[in-house]
Amino acid sequence: MVKEMIKNQRKHFRLDSLNLLHIAIYENDILIKQGIGRTLNVSESGIMLETHFPIDQKNNVMVSIGLEEDLVEIKGKVIHATQHNNDKYKIGIKFNKITKSDLEIVKRYITNFTGGKDRKEI
Repeated sequence: MVKEMIKNQRKHFRLDSLNLLHIAIYENDILIKQGIGRTLNVSESGIMLETHFPIDQKNNVMVSIGLEEDLVEIKGKVIHATQHNNDKYKIGIKFNKITKSDLEIVKRYITNFTGGKDRKEI
C-alpha cells in the first residue's frame, strides 16, 4: 500500500510505502534473529523499515520484500535505529548487495507510483 511521495535531499528519491517483509539479522556472518516487519519507505539505495524488535547498528541484514507481484532479496547494513511508540523501532537500511534484476524491480516499483515522472522533479 503506497501512502504518499516525499521530497528530500537524499541521493535517491524515497517513496513512502507499506510492504510486509521478512528480515534476517546477522552478526559476524552468523544468523542471530529472524522476524517480520514492514517498509515505511523505499529508495534505490535503501529502505526505512519498522519492526517490533531492535536491531543493532553493527548488524547486517537480509530483507525479502514483496513489491507488487515481485519478491526481492537485498542485503544491507543498519545505518540508524530508533525506538518509537514504545514497542516499535524504525530501522534505516543502506543496501550493500542487490542483484541487477532486483534493483530493476525496485526502480520499476518506484516509477509505477510516481506516474512515470522523473523522480528528481517530485
